[in-house]
Amino acid sequence: MTALWTSAEAAAATHGTATRDFAITGISIDTRTLLPGDLFVALKDMRDGHDFVAQALEKGAAAALVSHRPEGLPEDAPLLIVADVLRGLEDLGRAGRARSSAKVAAITGSVGKTSTKEMLRVMLAAQGKVHVAEASYNNHWGVPLTLARMPRDTDLAVLEIGMNHPGEIAPLARLARPHVVMITTVAPAHLAAFGGIDGIAEEKAAICEGLEPAGIAVLPLGLDVTPILLRAAERAGAEIVTFGEGEATWALTSAIVTPDVTVGTARTPLGPLDFKVASPGRHFAVNALGALATAAALGADEAVAAADLVTWAPPAGRGMREKIALDPLDETLYFELIDDAFNANPVSVAAGLGLLLAAGPRHGIGRIEKGRRIAVLGDMLELGPDELALHADLAALPGMERVDLVHCVGPRSRVLYEALPIRQRGEWVATAPELVARAAQLVDAGDVLLVKGSKGIKVSLVVAALRNLRKTPAERQTEG
Repeated sequence: MTALWTSAEAAAATHGTATRDFAITGISIDTRTLLPGDLFVALKDMRDGHDFVAQALEKGAAAALVSHRPEGLPEDAPLLIVADVLRGLEDLGRAGRARSSAKVAAITGSVGKTSTKEMLRVMLAAQGKVHVAEASYNNHWGVPLTLARMPRDTDLAVLEIGMNHPGEIAPLARLARPHVVMITTVAPAHLAAFGGIDGIAEEKAAICEGLEPAGIAVLPLGLDVTPILLRAAERAGAEIVTFGEGEATWALTSAIVTPDVTVGTARTPLGPLDFKVASPGRHFAVNALGALATAAALGADEAVAAADLVTWAPPAGRGMREKIALDPLDETLYFELIDDAFNANPVSVAAGLGLLLAAGPRHGIGRIEKGRRIAVLGDMLELGPDELALHADLAALPGMERVDLVHCVGPRSRVLYEALPIRQRGEWVATAPELVARAAQLVDAGDVLLVKGSKGIKVSLVVAALRNLRKTPAERQTEG
């Protein structure tokens, strides 16, 4: 396997000292997923990564990036010693970007970053050697890690850039030096840190500060804050491409949403374009259109990209749909689970509700004659002083009246529970584990159930409990 970095290259990039010669084929920050040949990066987070260097080397790491020699290591242990490990990772990422001739796209936005990035992964797969950020590696260590992992012969790269506080995006964008940036949308998220939607828009727009000369900015049209995004792109000297509806450069002219797919038609600078997303939801069509515009800006063939888009499906926690059989002997006795439990803000909850409404319950097959649409909604975090009003407002979302039962999780969601009509109120609990214990009573064959909430409220535990219902009693007893 071709070396990703030799010891000499890594030492030069990080201004560090290699204790011996080595060659690495990958980079890891977690011993649980480390592969033989990786460089283990001893970051400090909840734990100090230096405490795991010995374990990493025992698992086959080619070397470790450290700020000092951990106690107990042999004298000949392969180490790359730097003044600061995070800075060393940033330097390695900067060097990885500098040596690459790849066309680079960077994506940010309040909602849909990871889904859109994954759409681009499948759209570009047949159009060159593609390097894409893993998972949600979009923060102060995720972006440099993605750049440091980029193979020398990459043709197209897609990065994701996120934020929690002001001033985070611009440095990461300057590190990434993208040729194309895309902003999916701007929504009330992390309001506690920004004070208002305009502040969020300014921070998202800062991604333009990293654009390479003659770069392209792909921006959503029709938002109240679109002018803020446009001004930032203009200041950066970017070519501006818009997506959305109406007068957008890439305009969605129709979106047909069925229980299984969304079929879109768009007006583009390259002519009319039809595309299909293998998941229901108008928001998926809009994100896909922005991704198609981004692919075209990278120089990809948009027709091939649209054809390959059909292989994409939402990942776990981001709208993934699956059938959970309640009887191992009768596969027709199932309910449908929509796992959208990774994050939540008012806009993404509305999008998740759209997924639930597009799905069709089945009647006459469960204990309850009528199949139901059920939502488990957890707290939306970091929304600032108006958080309670924003939670209560969810009760008035268009289509909410079509949901049969709403279970609410978390102290903030108590106001949502009280704002709902009595006929829709399921259970309110302060913490997710309280609902986990009643998973079997939440759902019946024929139902469709959406789970949505901010990561910190841990409604993913409810998702896991619902998935566990597919197992036989003997299997569940063995796990217990």
